[in-house]
Amino acid sequence: MTRALLLKFGRNAGKSTITVIAEDISGNNGYVELSFRARKLDDKDLFSKSDPFLELYRVNDDQSEQLVYRTEVVKNNLSPVWEPFKVSLSNLCSCEETRPLKCLIWDYDSRGKHDFIGEFSTTFEEMQKAFGEDQAQWDCVNAKYKQKKRHYKNSGVVILADLKVAIDFTASNGDPRNSCSLHYINPFQPNEYLQALVAVGEICQDYDSDKRFSALGFGARIPPKYEVSHDFAINFNPEDDECEGIQGVVEAYQNCLPRVQLYGPTNVAPIISKVARMAAAEEHTGEASQYYILLVLTDGVVTDMAETREAIVRASHLPMSIIIVGVGNADFTDMQTLDGDDGILRSPRGEPALRDIVQFVPFRELKSASPAALAKCVLAEVPRQLVEYYSYKELPPRGDSAHAREAGPPERAGQPGVRPVSVSSTLEVP
Repeated sequence: MTRALLLKFGRNAGKSTITVIAEDISGNNGYVELSFRARKLDDKDLFSKSDPFLELYRVNDDQSEQLVYRTEVVKNNLSPVWEPFKVSLSNLCSCEETRPLKCLIWDYDSRGKHDFIGEFSTTFEEMQKAFGEDQAQWDCVNAKYKQKKRHYKNSGVVILADLKVAIDFTASNGDPRNSCSLHYINPFQPNEYLQALVAVGEICQDYDSDKRFSALGFGARIPPKYEVSHDFAINFNPEDDECEGIQGVVEAYQNCLPRVQLYGPTNVAPIISKVARMAAAEEHTGEASQYYILLVLTDGVVTDMAETREAIVRASHLPMSIIIVGVGNADFTDMQTLDGDDGILRSPRGEPALRDIVQFVPFRELKSASPAALAKCVLAEVPRQLVEYYSYKELPPRGDSAHAREAGPPERAGQPGVRPVSVSSTLEVP
């Protein structure tokens, strides 16, 4: 609909018009977090480097373009790292994953005459697929230069993260044969553990190239001797604890429950230390091309709080993050302490964590939310944590491409230590 613009007293404002375009969209109120970086951009400035910023547009049905987001300007940098941003799916693509999107990169000019560097077109569907195939990069091309410079390329690269999940098998969850148990297997309704696992796991598995996930449990008596274990493969194959996809983890979990005795205590430190050893081994390669994420699903109070704090502080120096999802209605005050949002976490000896690597989310507060909303919440801090690690360590990653989302503090954006990292993903359930 197009209407003439009117002045204060009803007269036409010259030839000015306003056009309003309306589109029907689905009821999806999910959000997506995106982060872009570029490398080897054209230098548009004479005495310094370009000051690039990125604009993301949605292409409407009438082929008009609607600005979705404009990043900040990264000064004097030909390989910028822009801060992550969140947009709703309705704003990004009208909830249509195949709707065309266009990204334009400009060199900022204080007078408003920005110099065009290049552009590329994609779709949200293509972005997701690229994440899973380790090909999340596009050439940003200036059509005028393309005719003169055949090999002109500018790319945006997104980094993937490794994922590990942990499930609490302690007796505080209740007898799984009882319908009141958090582990109760109802053929018609998934329990809270399954709801959380599927909601988060199905989103995170897109960051994994082979879709194979380690699955571990803690806090149960396991066969054959039925001794308490705080680190066991829920497929009962310690030599190969990986499962095929999230559905494989779900099946392993369902097959595991009848074979174990829920026990206790709720000791989380052993599984944190296990993943930390993996991360430490990766760091010692001098490349740290894998970044580990431990997702812990638990129903209540951690009984080895001192040891857990110590393990987290040690892990804060390593390429890993920890996401804790609280299941049920227990008191999760200790979990909030581990989160570190209200102050720096310290070990019992007083040593502060190098980075905040823990994110806690009580599942009950998001139980009625969409799976995408839950995943968005539990993964909210991971991009920043990932880039903080590589920026602090100044580790040059292996390879030029990766497929996880990347974010970083503005003051570190563009530093040599913050470069794309090729990360293969696994999912672990302790």
